[in-house]
Amino acid sequence: MRHSLLAAALLTAIVSGCKAEAPTTPVASPTSATASSAQADAQFAELSKRWLEGWLPLNPVAATQIGDHRFDAELDDVSAAGRQRALDFSKKILAELDAIDAGTLSRENQVDALILRNQLRGDIWSTETLQAWAWDPQGYNSLAGGAIYNLMARGFAPLPERLKSATARMEKLPAMFVQMRAEIVPARVSKIHAETVAKQNAGLLSLVDTFITPSADKLQGDDRTRLDAAVAGLRKAVAEHQAWLDKTLVPNAKGDFRIGQKLYDEKLQFSLNSELTRPEIRQRAEAEIARVRDQMYTVARGVLKDKPNAPELPESPTEEQKQEAIEAALELAYAERPARDKVVEYATRTTKDATDFVRAKDLVTVPDDPVKIILMPEFQRGVAVAYCDSPGPLDKGLDTYYAISPIPDEWSTAQVDSFLREYNNRMLHLLSIHEAMPGHYLEGVHSADHPSALRAVLRSGPFAEGWAVYTEDMLADAGYLDSDPLFRLVQLKFYLRAVANSILDQGVHVDNWTKEQAMDLMVNQTFQQEREAAGKWVRAQLTSAQLATYFVGAQEHFDMRKAVEARQGAAFSARQYHDKVLSYGAPPVRFVRQLMLDEPIK
Repeated sequence: MRHSLLAAALLTAIVSGCKAEAPTTPVASPTSATASSAQADAQFAELSKRWLEGWLPLNPVAATQIGDHRFDAELDDVSAAGRQRALDFSKKILAELDAIDAGTLSRENQVDALILRNQLRGDIWSTETLQAWAWDPQGYNSLAGGAIYNLMARGFAPLPERLKSATARMEKLPAMFVQMRAEIVPARVSKIHAETVAKQNAGLLSLVDTFITPSADKLQGDDRTRLDAAVAGLRKAVAEHQAWLDKTLVPNAKGDFRIGQKLYDEKLQFSLNSELTRPEIRQRAEAEIARVRDQMYTVARGVLKDKPNAPELPESPTEEQKQEAIEAALELAYAERPARDKVVEYATRTTKDATDFVRAKDLVTVPDDPVKIILMPEFQRGVAVAYCDSPGPLDKGLDTYYAISPIPDEWSTAQVDSFLREYNNRMLHLLSIHEAMPGHYLEGVHSADHPSALRAVLRSGPFAEGWAVYTEDMLADAGYLDSDPLFRLVQLKFYLRAVANSILDQGVHVDNWTKEQAMDLMVNQTFQQEREAAGKWVRAQLTSAQLATYFVGAQEHFDMRKAVEARQGAAFSARQYHDKVLSYGAPPVRFVRQLMLDEPIK
């Protein structure tokens, strides 16, 4: 019953989200133009429904995360035949979308049509041109882990029901490993990709040991026997896959992790769906580094004034004097940091502090949906320090997870010290602002309320990441931590990380940067600690076009606020503005601006 209700809710959401906008004044009879618009909107609503109804069974692991649980017992078909079915489907829907006169759609539907077109074209390009299925084993690893994690991490259905679905998926995972080994071309895989996945593979069994075996007694009889057999089969398959990773993939991984200018520029456009080009992003980012370093020096002068052994603090410093002063001020922040085993505990406290502050300042409507701070699952470690994992748009009232990666046991004392200097007390406040309140967690809850299911499924990464970066500055401006200047200094440093990300991303994949060039940008120019910078160097090799989303999204959010403030003048209200921005369901920021300012949708 639950599955059919969710399916019905999904279709209702798509149709309601694609309805034509109501005219502002009553009319006696429809004109030919309004009739044409209504017809186009109806066509698009039907096409959107068919796309999602066709896309979900092709992506059952994602469907579970979204909250449509009709396919919880299924796995994605990663074989060549499965890939071709998905490709044919995307091409068919794209051709039908292109046949609709987008200019006659309602403004909301014009936005959704452009979002869908970008997704379809991006899917086709990824399969035919980028071909990550042949050289990036991370996708398969994430799929295998998500198959279990998405089922078991949240209580969207009774535990026995979810265990039965997990059993079915565990039975299918060995075949998926075989399919993956048939599709991956070791010579095209980079060493860093191969080694990272070889380290992550065992994390799948940690999910089984965490979520499934402790609850196995919830199943009885044949169901329990089948679950035990599936677990045993999966353990064997993971061991066989580990042997292939260690003995075949890693030794034969000869590919380049850099994707090159042509592929990067194309991927960047699909990833960002922004009007900013790669050269424009680089130009803006370099200008921001100079501006923010000047601002950090001004803050540092105030912090260090009258401090013993302070460096020279001239009004017009050289770059060397500026560097020395900022580093000296940051040392004061680094001195206050949590113990090695208290990072998650401190993140829990800072999330509450940020929530209380946002409510007290009435900056944005704060939802009551729960958020939990957890240790990052093992299969997802090695790429980012933290992330926000929101429930699917159809799974209402479930927990949001703010996940933090634990400090690796094998790290030396010096490495741990470097990490905790970066993730000092004030930085953990910023991390909680970014990932939870009022960043990703709050944005995800607001966005899920938008009626367009298509927009919910295709949420914009630059909107989400840009919003999270924007909120860091928002809280600092509002006087967070009693306007502590060291908090502002660390906030500016954190923002510089987002700026540096966008330069690092294209520097690595387009300009063939060495590790030394990357580390200079991160450590010297933007004040990152060695452990943070070393981890980001790995991430830049493993991913492409994602690191740019933070800076590009933030720039678009800052630009949009300035434009709306200029339009509204003294009538501008921060809370009304923020609630309005979040009411559109997280499309690319340019579309939010066009909708808010009544600009042409393009």
